[in-house]
Amino acid sequence: MKLPRLTFLLPLVALATLVPAPAASAVIGGSVSTRGPWAVRMLVDGKGECTGTALSREWIIGASHCFFEQAQDIADARIEFRVGSLDQRRGTAVHPVPGSRQGSPVADMMLIKVPPMTVTPAKLPGAEPVRPGQTVRQYGWGATCQGDENSCQSDVLKQSDLRVTKSEDPRCEGFGGGTDFCLTSISGIPAGGDSGGPIMGTGAAADTLVGVFDTSDRESVAGAGEVSQQLAWIRKVIGS
Repeated sequence: MKLPRLTFLLPLVALATLVPAPAASAVIGGSVSTRGPWAVRMLVDGKGECTGTALSREWIIGASHCFFEQAQDIADARIEFRVGSLDQRRGTAVHPVPGSRQGSPVADMMLIKVPPMTVTPAKLPGAEPVRPGQTVRQYGWGATCQGDENSCQSDVLKQSDLRVTKSEDPRCEGFGGGTDFCLTSISGIPAGGDSGGPIMGTGAAADTLVGVFDTSDRESVAGAGEVSQQLAWIRKVIGS
Protein backbone atom coordinates (compact mmCIF):
# COMPACT_ATOMS: atom_id res chain seq x y z
CA MET A 1 0.00 0.00 0.00
CA LYS A 2 1.39 3.42 -0.95
CA LEU A 3 0.84 6.40 1.34
CA PRO A 4 -0.75 9.41 -0.33
CA ARG A 5 1.56 12.09 -1.56
CA LEU A 6 2.01 14.86 0.99
CA THR A 7 0.51 18.26 0.48
CA PHE A 8 2.60 21.36 1.05
CA LEU A 9 0.47 22.21 4.07
CA LEU A 10 1.08 19.20 6.31
CA PRO A 11 4.53 18.17 7.54
CA LEU A 12 5.57 14.54 7.27
CA VAL A 13 5.93 14.29 11.05
CA ALA A 14 2.33 15.36 11.58
CA LEU A 15 1.01 13.12 8.82
CA ALA A 16 2.65 10.08 10.38
CA THR A 17 0.41 10.33 13.44
CA LEU A 18 -2.66 10.23 11.21
CA VAL A 19 -1.81 7.64 8.55
CA PRO A 20 0.15 4.56 9.70
CA ALA A 21 2.83 3.35 7.32
CA PRO A 22 2.89 -0.22 6.03
CA ALA A 23 5.21 -2.69 7.74
CA ALA A 24 8.69 -2.86 6.24
CA SER A 25 12.28 -3.44 7.23
CA ALA A 26 13.53 -0.61 9.28
CA VAL A 27 16.08 8.05 7.64
CA ILE A 28 14.31 4.21 8.32
CA GLY A 29 17.22 1.82 7.90
CA GLY A 30 20.21 3.49 6.28
CA SER A 31 23.21 4.34 8.44
CA VAL A 32 24.61 6.98 10.77
CA SER A 33 26.30 9.84 8.90
CA THR A 34 29.90 10.75 9.57
CA ARG A 35 29.80 13.98 7.56
CA GLY A 36 27.21 16.61 6.73
CA PRO A 37 28.41 20.13 7.60
CA TRP A 38 25.60 21.73 5.55
CA ALA A 39 22.79 19.70 7.19
CA VAL A 40 20.41 21.68 9.42
CA ARG A 41 17.81 20.42 11.89
CA MET A 42 14.53 22.33 12.08
CA LEU A 43 12.62 22.41 15.38
CA VAL A 44 9.17 23.80 16.15
CA ASP A 45 8.39 24.59 19.79
CA GLY A 46 11.64 22.83 20.69
CA LYS A 47 10.74 19.54 19.00
CA GLY A 48 12.36 18.08 15.88
CA GLU A 49 10.12 18.68 12.88
CA CYS A 50 12.09 18.70 9.62
CA THR A 51 15.57 18.92 8.09
CA GLY A 52 17.17 21.56 5.88
CA THR A 53 20.38 22.57 4.13
CA ALA A 54 22.61 25.61 4.53
CA LEU A 55 23.15 27.25 1.14
CA SER A 56 25.25 30.08 2.56
CA ARG A 57 26.12 31.53 5.97
CA GLU A 58 22.73 33.27 6.01
CA TRP A 59 20.33 31.13 3.99
CA ILE A 60 18.73 27.73 4.60
CA ILE A 61 16.58 25.79 2.15
CA GLY A 62 13.86 23.42 3.34
CA ALA A 63 10.45 22.09 2.29
CA SER A 64 7.54 24.54 2.19
CA HIS A 65 5.15 22.10 3.83
CA CYS A 66 7.30 22.12 6.99
CA PHE A 67 6.28 25.73 7.64
CA PHE A 68 2.54 25.18 7.81
CA GLU A 69 0.35 23.63 10.50
CA GLN A 70 -3.31 22.94 9.77
CA ALA A 71 -3.06 25.22 6.72
CA GLN A 72 -1.70 28.12 8.81
CA ASP A 73 1.79 29.63 8.79
CA ILE A 74 3.98 28.53 11.69
CA ALA A 75 5.16 31.73 13.38
CA ASP A 76 8.86 32.52 13.03
CA ALA A 77 9.14 32.79 16.82
CA ARG A 78 8.29 29.08 17.17
CA ILE A 79 11.04 27.94 14.78
CA GLU A 80 14.72 27.32 15.41
CA PHE A 81 17.46 25.59 13.50
CA ARG A 82 20.33 23.58 14.97
CA VAL A 83 23.50 23.92 12.91
CA GLY A 84 27.13 22.87 13.02
CA SER A 85 26.84 19.38 14.56
CA LEU A 86 25.77 15.93 13.42
CA ASP A 87 24.12 15.57 16.86
CA GLN A 88 21.15 17.91 16.96
CA ARG A 89 21.48 18.23 20.75
CA ARG A 90 24.89 19.86 20.32
CA GLY A 91 24.13 22.13 17.40
CA THR A 92 24.10 25.91 17.66
CA ALA A 93 20.59 27.37 17.69
CA VAL A 94 19.70 30.06 15.14
CA HIS A 95 16.30 31.58 14.45
CA PRO A 96 14.68 32.87 11.26
CA VAL A 97 15.02 36.54 10.47
CA PRO A 98 11.38 37.60 10.96
CA GLY A 99 9.47 37.79 7.71
CA SER A 100 12.40 36.56 5.61
CA ARG A 101 11.20 33.24 4.35
CA GLN A 102 10.19 32.88 0.72
CA GLY A 103 8.53 29.86 -0.83
CA SER A 104 9.00 28.70 -4.39
CA PRO A 105 5.91 29.45 -6.49
CA VAL A 106 6.10 26.03 -8.17
CA ALA A 107 8.00 23.59 -5.92
CA ASP A 108 7.83 22.34 -2.33
CA MET A 109 10.82 24.49 -1.32
CA MET A 110 11.31 27.33 1.15
CA LEU A 111 14.25 29.70 1.61
CA ILE A 112 14.81 31.10 5.11
CA LYS A 113 17.25 33.82 6.14
CA VAL A 114 19.00 33.50 9.50
CA PRO A 115 21.77 35.39 11.33
CA PRO A 116 25.25 34.40 10.05
CA MET A 117 26.05 30.74 10.81
CA THR A 118 29.42 29.07 11.19
CA VAL A 119 28.85 26.35 8.60
CA THR A 120 30.23 24.91 5.38
CA PRO A 121 27.40 25.49 2.91
CA ALA A 122 26.32 23.05 0.25
CA LYS A 123 27.14 23.76 -3.37
CA LEU A 124 24.43 24.42 -5.92
CA PRO A 125 24.35 22.15 -8.97
CA GLY A 126 24.66 23.21 -12.57
CA ALA A 127 21.67 23.42 -14.86
CA GLU A 128 21.88 19.73 -15.83
CA PRO A 129 19.04 17.61 -14.42
CA VAL A 130 19.60 14.49 -12.38
CA ARG A 131 19.94 11.34 -14.49
CA PRO A 132 18.00 8.09 -14.14
CA GLY A 133 20.35 5.52 -12.64
CA GLN A 134 22.32 8.17 -10.75
CA THR A 135 23.10 7.31 -7.12
CA VAL A 136 22.41 10.05 -4.56
CA ARG A 137 22.47 10.27 -0.76
CA GLN A 138 19.74 11.60 1.51
CA TYR A 139 20.43 13.04 4.97
CA GLY A 140 18.14 13.76 7.90
CA TRP A 141 17.29 13.50 11.60
CA GLY A 142 13.89 11.97 10.91
CA ALA A 143 12.07 8.84 12.00
CA THR A 144 13.89 5.55 12.44
CA CYS A 145 10.67 3.55 12.90
CA GLN A 146 7.20 3.25 11.44
CA GLY A 147 3.90 3.95 13.12
CA ASP A 148 4.33 6.87 15.54
CA GLU A 149 7.22 8.63 13.81
CA ASN A 150 7.25 11.36 16.44
CA SER A 151 8.45 8.80 18.99
CA CYS A 152 11.62 7.79 17.12
CA GLN A 153 13.20 10.94 15.70
CA SER A 154 16.97 10.52 15.50
CA ASP A 155 19.28 12.70 17.59
CA VAL A 156 22.14 12.00 15.18
CA LEU A 157 22.24 12.63 11.45
CA LYS A 158 21.39 9.59 9.35
CA GLN A 159 21.64 8.84 5.64
CA SER A 160 20.20 6.59 2.98
CA ASP A 161 21.44 5.78 -0.50
CA LEU A 162 18.90 6.12 -3.28
CA ARG A 163 18.78 5.72 -7.05
CA VAL A 164 17.21 8.29 -9.38
CA THR A 165 14.43 6.44 -11.22
CA LYS A 166 12.49 7.39 -14.34
CA SER A 167 9.18 8.98 -13.45
CA GLU A 168 7.53 6.62 -15.97
CA ASP A 169 8.47 3.65 -13.76
CA PRO A 170 5.21 2.28 -12.24
CA ARG A 171 6.78 2.50 -8.77
CA CYS A 172 7.12 6.27 -9.22
CA GLU A 173 3.45 7.08 -9.65
CA GLY A 174 2.84 10.15 -7.47
CA PHE A 175 6.55 10.60 -6.65
CA GLY A 176 8.04 12.12 -9.80
CA GLY A 177 7.29 14.49 -12.62
CA GLY A 178 6.88 18.25 -12.72
CA THR A 179 9.38 19.83 -10.34
CA ASP A 180 10.06 16.52 -8.53
CA PHE A 181 12.17 13.51 -9.39
CA CYS A 182 11.63 9.93 -8.22
CA LEU A 183 14.01 7.91 -6.06
CA THR A 184 14.09 4.22 -5.16
CA SER A 185 15.91 2.79 -2.16
CA ILE A 186 19.33 1.19 -2.30
CA SER A 187 19.77 1.25 1.49
CA GLY A 188 17.25 2.91 3.79
CA ILE A 189 14.42 5.35 3.06
CA PRO A 190 13.67 8.86 4.39
CA ALA A 191 10.56 9.37 6.51
CA GLY A 192 8.84 11.87 8.81
CA GLY A 193 11.25 14.52 10.05
CA ASP A 194 13.53 14.20 7.02
CA SER A 195 11.31 16.54 4.97
CA GLY A 196 13.23 19.43 3.48
CA GLY A 197 16.54 17.67 3.93
CA PRO A 198 19.37 17.41 1.45
CA ILE A 199 19.59 14.98 -1.42
CA MET A 200 23.27 15.20 -2.30
CA GLY A 201 25.39 13.93 -5.15
CA THR A 202 28.01 11.27 -4.47
CA GLY A 203 31.72 10.98 -5.20
CA ALA A 204 33.14 14.29 -6.42
CA ALA A 205 29.65 15.82 -6.11
CA ALA A 206 29.20 14.81 -2.45
CA ASP A 207 28.76 18.45 -1.34
CA THR A 208 26.37 19.35 -4.18
CA LEU A 209 22.67 19.70 -3.37
CA VAL A 210 20.66 18.08 -6.17
CA GLY A 211 17.31 17.69 -4.40
CA VAL A 212 15.12 18.69 -1.45
CA PHE A 213 13.32 15.68 0.01
CA ASP A 214 9.55 16.04 0.30
CA THR A 215 7.77 12.65 0.43
CA SER A 216 8.15 8.86 0.64
CA ASP A 217 6.15 5.68 1.13
CA ARG A 218 8.36 4.75 4.14
CA GLU A 219 9.27 1.58 2.29
CA SER A 220 11.10 1.89 -1.02
CA VAL A 221 10.13 5.01 -3.02
CA ALA A 222 10.65 8.73 -2.38
CA GLY A 223 10.25 12.06 -4.15
CA ALA A 224 12.39 15.19 -4.06
CA GLY A 225 12.25 18.65 -5.57
CA GLU A 226 14.89 19.10 -8.25
CA VAL A 227 17.23 21.96 -7.34
CA SER A 228 18.52 22.46 -10.89
CA GLN A 229 15.00 23.55 -11.91
CA GLN A 230 14.91 26.19 -9.16
CA LEU A 231 18.32 27.83 -9.63
CA ALA A 232 17.01 31.14 -10.96
CA TRP A 233 14.62 31.53 -8.03
CA ILE A 234 17.26 30.49 -5.46
CA ARG A 235 19.88 32.88 -6.82
CA LYS A 236 17.41 35.74 -7.04
CA VAL A 237 16.41 35.31 -3.39
CA ILE A 238 19.80 34.67 -1.79
CA GLY A 239 21.74 36.94 -4.13
CA SER A 240 24.43 34.56 -5.34
